[in-house]
Amino acid sequence: MGVSMATAKMWVERWERQQQHYAVDREERFTVIADVVEHVTADRERPLLLDLGCGPGSLAARLAGRMPDAEIVAVDMDPVLLELGRTHHADAARYVDAVIGDHDWAEVLGLDRPLDAAVSTTALHYLAEPSLLHTYRRLAGLLRPGGVLINGDHFPQNGSPLSELTAHVGRRRAERSHAHANEDWESWWAEAAQDPELTDLFAQRERHRAAQAGGSGGDHLTVARHAELLRTAGFRHVTSVWQFGDSHVLVAVKD
Repeated sequence: MGVSMATAKMWVERWERQQQHYAVDREERFTVIADVVEHVTADRERPLLLDLGCGPGSLAARLAGRMPDAEIVAVDMDPVLLELGRTHHADAARYVDAVIGDHDWAEVLGLDRPLDAAVSTTALHYLAEPSLLHTYRRLAGLLRPGGVLINGDHFPQNGSPLSELTAHVGRRRAERSHAHANEDWESWWAEAAQDPELTDLFAQRERHRAAQAGGSGGDHLTVARHAELLRTAGFRHVTSVWQFGDSHVLVAVKD
């Protein structure tokens, strides 16, 4: 089931380009997340970081570049993206196959000490509110005192006029920044599925998707609601440190 380095490189590079359609100021968001992690781990010799919903290792690779002494555990449920990350960004992280939000998802991470930071970008919105609260509680238990949970994602405003406005502003920014990009999410997946090297991984992906079918995500939850859930889960200090349109970097600090 192995993927060649050349094939992984091609599909990861294409992934990076198509993601610019959806994540407003994606590179700036990654930089802000790394700034926060770097700040809270400044006194740690070998910080332990968890990348939630890592995909093909985009954020993990950037964190590893900024903090080469960090130990990064990257978790995702998608076998296609995990294998691309394991191959193309092999040295960035230890990749783990798990379904975030499942009852025992944290037990398979193989952590041997408390986390210094948990990060995520455009990944946790697929969780329904009860699973999201469960995940926040598990992360609060995994983090050391002073550790942080950082979630970069699109969060709607409370009320459709403001929500529509902030989403529009973000979309227009992405369109201006990447006017010449010619691939989107649907075409990336459609073309990747035709690659013979990825055939077995796509078959595995379809089995996973069938097993996880049903339920609705939490992409309707506002920043304020996320903050309420985080405080319920044990994070007393929650703030947004960056915003453009409906895209935020939300930080929660454990006491």
